[in-house]
Amino acid sequence: MTTLDLQAIGLRELNQTLQSANSTDRTVAYEIINPQGAHAIACGLNKPIHVDIRGHAGFYCAGMNQHATIKVHGHAGVGLAENMMSGSVHVTGNASQAAGATAHGGLLVIEGDASSRCGISMKGIDIVVGGSVGHMSAFMAQAGNLVVCGDAGDALGDSLYEASLFVQGNVEGLGADCIEKPMYKEHVALVQDLLNKSGINKSGKNNAGIKADASQFKRFGSERKLYHFTPDNAGEY
Repeated sequence: MTTLDLQAIGLRELNQTLQSANSTDRTVAYEIINPQGAHAIACGLNKPIHVDIRGHAGFYCAGMNQHATIKVHGHAGVGLAENMMSGSVHVTGNASQAAGATAHGGLLVIEGDASSRCGISMKGIDIVVGGSVGHMSAFMAQAGNLVVCGDAGDALGDSLYEASLFVQGNVEGLGADCIEKPMYKEHVALVQDLLNKSGINKSGKNNAGIKADASQFKRFGSERKLYHFTPDNAGEY
């Protein structure tokens, strides 16, 4: 593993080093020390490398990720893994607003809580949150899965399209066109698979102090009224 000291080399050189890594077999690994909440750490990576960030990250950490496996040993700021295409991003602490925004693929794991608008406009990503999410999470979500082991704030899934939302705890309120749907065996299996992949439930309870049980989750999705206009629904637009 190669150690990069962010305070010593600066953000531009650090990201250039990561982006230029020559790796096709997932054996190249980097450790970033002294991140000290800097913004845009490990952005734009497009190789199957491993990156461990030893400390807290600021805004837009791991944005536009492709193929890389990135782990933040701490908390992350606004826009974590924004527009991620593939690979995985894992945060051991909490994440601020808009985690996984517009992301098209890959796996985002947040062991603690996520703030408002988690998964906003998600387009295929899988997001697993060990704790709770804030208001307007999965707003205009188009595809993918959001698994919340804790609670969800108000306006969950407002104006969503075809994403699937799974919440084990309480939901403060559902957004426009979002309804609760039946939880069938295939959905329980899907949630269990994502919990297994996330690795946040290995010791019974995760870092948020919650024991996730796939059979206890509720499923939410689109009622499909907003994107098929009819005069009877005009008042909801």
